[in-house]
Amino acid sequence: MAGGKLSARQKMINLMYLVFIAMLAMQMDKEVLSAFGFMNEKLSENNVSTIEKNNEAYTNLETKAAEQAAKFGKLNEQAKKIKAYSDNFYSYLGDLKTKITSDLEDKTDYETMDKTEALDLYFFKGDKYTDSGQEFLDNINTYRTNVINVLGEDSKFTSVLKSRFTTEPVVNSKTGGKVKWLKARFEGFPLVASLTAFTQMQADVRNTEADIVTSLLGGKLEESLSLNNYTGIVRLNKTAYFAGERVTGEVVLGRYDASLVPDKVILNEKDATDAVKNGQVIIDMPAGNVGEKNIKGTIFFTENGEEVPVEFESKYSVIAEPSSAVVSADKMNVVYRGLNNPISISLPGVGDNNIKASAVGGILSKNGKGWNLKPGSGSTVTINVKATLSSGKNINSPATFRIKDIPAAVGLVRNQSGTVRMPKSGLANSPITAGYEDFEFDLKVNVTGFKIKIPGQLTIIVNGNRLTAAAKKKLNRAKRGDQINIYDIKATANGVPIKKVFPVNIELTN
Repeated sequence: MAGGKLSARQKMINLMYLVFIAMLAMQMDKEVLSAFGFMNEKLSENNVSTIEKNNEAYTNLETKAAEQAAKFGKLNEQAKKIKAYSDNFYSYLGDLKTKITSDLEDKTDYETMDKTEALDLYFFKGDKYTDSGQEFLDNINTYRTNVINVLGEDSKFTSVLKSRFTTEPVVNSKTGGKVKWLKARFEGFPLVASLTAFTQMQADVRNTEADIVTSLLGGKLEESLSLNNYTGIVRLNKTAYFAGERVTGEVVLGRYDASLVPDKVILNEKDATDAVKNGQVIIDMPAGNVGEKNIKGTIFFTENGEEVPVEFESKYSVIAEPSSAVVSADKMNVVYRGLNNPISISLPGVGDNNIKASAVGGILSKNGKGWNLKPGSGSTVTINVKATLSSGKNINSPATFRIKDIPAAVGLVRNQSGTVRMPKSGLANSPITAGYEDFEFDLKVNVTGFKIKIPGQLTIIVNGNRLTAAAKKKLNRAKRGDQINIYDIKATANGVPIKKVFPVNIELTN
């Protein structure tokens, strides 16, 4: 191409070649921008999951603090402060992302987020920072300092916090000079890259919470295992007795130790020291007449030269001898085909280990202290209960239940059914779910596929519970006010296919 006079045709070919190269470069840039966008979406999804796990940890800690304030009270107060600081900083970052993308019509069109001016103008004013830029730095520094103050400077998390939320100058790899952190990390970067950086910072906040609460809670639990606090526990062989029977059982200390022998035991205002065997106070006394009875007393032992009392108290009921079993469905007066229906089977005054049960028309299995019933293909199932009372009398009691199929579920978007108004970006990023508005069972419903009809477009079949790339592409062609129909939703409830799921419609707001 370099020598001689070129023909008009050759000049045109050369020009087209240059245009082709430029288009390839532009395409590569778009792919990079999309990669940042998809990374931002993935981080956002992970943040939701981490928030749920953190909330479970906080709830668990709050429960432990209510049960054992001395052990977990201080830790719970620390956790509350860390959560408050984390929520505030996380929300601030979320508001910041909203502001820098407020002028974008489609928040998921990442290939258009290649400009740098929006954030540059928002954060920088020449070589200095704008008020917003300084506010961003202040929020990072405040969050880091507040959390370190809660944990203490000597905490093992101090170095992690200083590393994850640093605002120290960055060394330029080419010149060796130092560049201000905010300029090095955000000035001149494409909008989508900065958006992803903010989402990553949100992820750092939630992961920091998870690391701290999990570590501190684990340490406190380990410490609790080494404590030498004991509690008197009444352990009866049965919780209810018939008139004329003897109450049998033991009183033991929490964290049972056969070598621990008390100096004295008072049981129901009588000296029962002679009843101690292998660290247990053996109970053997008349049940008494019908009604509620108390067992209470005090165990005395010597610790550090002082007498330490440990009190115990429990109740039991003396009831009239029953003539039939008590059988009830835990959830409703019917059982559902394909599901493990929780069933309670009990006989007053008879221990669970002495009750035998079987089912005709289904499968009955033990589940801890309760039972699970999985109905067969018929319309009814009968449970037969057999037991022998302490008096020697045999009980045989049947109970019949109707069998129904799992009812139809409703399609949901953002936990809303029927016609839901939302922007295209909301539909593109929201999972399609299903559920029940009035059903007593706690079911885990999973959507495995659906069909989506967009006006003017062919119906798209989707596997899974989220819009595919092809579906999103066609969704981008929809207009404000268009009705998007999501139907033929395939779903399972606790692994059992649901015969019908009602559709859900989306009215686009942009």
